[in-house]
Amino acid sequence: METTRADVWTSSVRLYKNRSLASKECRAGHIRINGAKAKPAQPVKVGDRVEALTEGGLRTVIVTRIIVKRVGAAVAVECYDDRTPPPPPKEEIAIMPRRDRGAGRPTKRDRRAFDKLRNW
Repeated sequence: METTRADVWTSSVRLYKNRSLASKECRAGHIRINGAKAKPAQPVKVGDRVEALTEGGLRTVIVTRIIVKRVGAAVAVECYDDRTPPPPPKEEIAIMPRRDRGAGRPTKRDRRAFDKLRNW
């Protein structure tokens, strides 16, 4: 059965930008293989479930193919089955009112109105 290092595989399939970042994330505990925290040299094999905390959020993938060299994005996508749940819908955020420039300090009444908007 073919295996490779966790840091090599996660950087090869483009979950992380480079191998040094992938191994740093492993040491920080941000990569889990089959539910257990992974060390950089932990072997990854076909069928393993890899959870990686990336800049875009938590990614959950199932290994379908082992690669050891960084490849193009189209080839990298074929090496795993993405099981990441879709992100929740974005809620509309109320826009905070802005005071006009040069309007001076807010009055006590203005401050209370701002605090009421913030639900303080």
